[in-house]
Amino acid sequence: MDHYYQDDSDYLVDDEMVDFDDDVEYDVRIRRRSDIDSDSENDFDSNNKSPDTTAVQARRGKDIQGIPWNRLNFTREKYRETRLQQYKNYESLPRPRRSRNLDKDCTHFERGSSFYDFRHNTRSVKATIVHFQLRNLVWATSKHDVYLMQNYSIMHWSSLKQKGKEVLNVAGQIVPSVKHPGSSPQGLTRVQVSAMSVKDNLVVVGGFQGELICKYLDKPGVSFCTKISHDENSITNAVEIYNDASGATRLMTANNDLLVRVFDTEKFTVLERFSFPWSVNHTSVSPDSKLVAVLGDNADCLLADCKTGKTVGTLRGHLDYSFAAAWHPDGYILATGNQDTTCRLWDVRKLSSSLAVLKGRMGAIRSIRFSSDGRFMAMAEPADFVHLYDTRQDYTKSQEIDLFGEIAGISFSPDTEAFFVGVADRTYGSLLEFNRRRMNYYFDSIL
Repeated sequence: MDHYYQDDSDYLVDDEMVDFDDDVEYDVRIRRRSDIDSDSENDFDSNNKSPDTTAVQARRGKDIQGIPWNRLNFTREKYRETRLQQYKNYESLPRPRRSRNLDKDCTHFERGSSFYDFRHNTRSVKATIVHFQLRNLVWATSKHDVYLMQNYSIMHWSSLKQKGKEVLNVAGQIVPSVKHPGSSPQGLTRVQVSAMSVKDNLVVVGGFQGELICKYLDKPGVSFCTKISHDENSITNAVEIYNDASGATRLMTANNDLLVRVFDTEKFTVLERFSFPWSVNHTSVSPDSKLVAVLGDNADCLLADCKTGKTVGTLRGHLDYSFAAAWHPDGYILATGNQDTTCRLWDVRKLSSSLAVLKGRMGAIRSIRFSSDGRFMAMAEPADFVHLYDTRQDYTKSQEIDLFGEIAGISFSPDTEAFFVGVADRTYGSLLEFNRRRMNYYFDSIL
C-alpha cells in the first residue's frame, strides 16, 4: 500500500481525516480523558452531544445524518451531483487505455431494493481513520454492541443503552499486563491505529508503525503489545482473528514488509511467517481455514495454503491494487475489492475468470462483508456509498446507502439483524445503524 498519511488530502472529503499530529487537538483529547477514563464506568452522555437521528425523525423528513439542507445554499441533490462529478478516485497504477471503461465488463444490477431499514444515527461516537486506503475499523459483536476507532480510543457503542464507552486509549503509554515472549517490555505509545478486528472477547489493533496490540475484553489491561516490524515502511494493514482447522483461535497480520504472520492467541507467539513479493494489504481466511486470500500492491490476488503459505491459485482481472476481501460462508465464493472501483466475485473451484464484476459509484472498494447467513454482501467505497447485494438473486438486486463523508468501516451483526456504517467527518462523523427488513411490519423496537 502507499505510505501516505497526511499528504493524501486530494482523496479525502473536505479535509475530514483526523490530524493526529496536531498538538493542539492532541492536548484537547488528553484533557478530555477525564470524561472517558477507560478503567472506570464513565460513559459518554449522548444528551451532551450533537442530536442523533431516529427512524421516526427520518420518516418525517430529517436527514439521517442530521445535515440541515434547508439552511444551506444548495440542495442535497445538487451537492450529490457535484460530488459525483468532482470526486477523484485514487489509483496506484496507470490505467491501460483499453481498460478505462469498465462498464462493459460489469454485471448489470438493479438499485432500489430495501434489505435493511435505517434505525438510528448517533454522533455520540465518531468513527475516524488514519490512512485513506484502510477502512476496516468498525466491528459488531452483536446487534447491540459495536466497536470502532475514535481518534486514539477504541470505543464500544451500545445501541441498547445508547451509550458509548472507551475500551482502551492508545495515546499514552501502553504496557502489557501479562508477560509474554515477544511482547514489548517498554510498551508502546501514541499508536495510530490503522487496522482492527474484534471477535468474541478479543480486540486486536494494528498500528501505522508496525504495532500490534491485543486486549481481552473480559480482562483488565492489555495482554500483548509489540512492534512486529521495524521496517521504515512497516504499517500494519490488516489483522484478522479466525479459528484454524483444529478450532484454535489464531491471529493473522498483513504488513507492508511483505510478510503475513500467524500468531496464537494464548501466548501470542509467532507460529508462521509467509513471505510474498509485494506489500500485503489484506488477508481473508476461508471458512474451513484451508485457504487464505492474499491481496496487496499488485493487480493480481493470490490464494495460498493456510498452513504453508504456498500459493495455490492466482486471481486475474483487477486493474489496480486490492484492499478488501471476504468469503461467502459456503466457502466457495470469494469477493475482492480493488482501487479500479470494482468488486469481483470468484468461485474458487474455477479461477479462470470472475463470476461477476460489481462496480461502485465513484471510488475504490475498500471494505467488503458477508452476512453470517450468506444472504447479503456489503461493499463500501471510500466515501459516500455503501452497497448491499442479495446473493440469492445472483447479486442483481442492490440497496444503495447514500451518505456524505469518509467511510471508516462496515459490519453486519453476527445474527444478521443489524448493519452498521462508521462515518469519518469532522462535523458529521457518526455511527449509522440499520435493521434487517422482515416481511412483517417493522416496529422501531430496541429489542
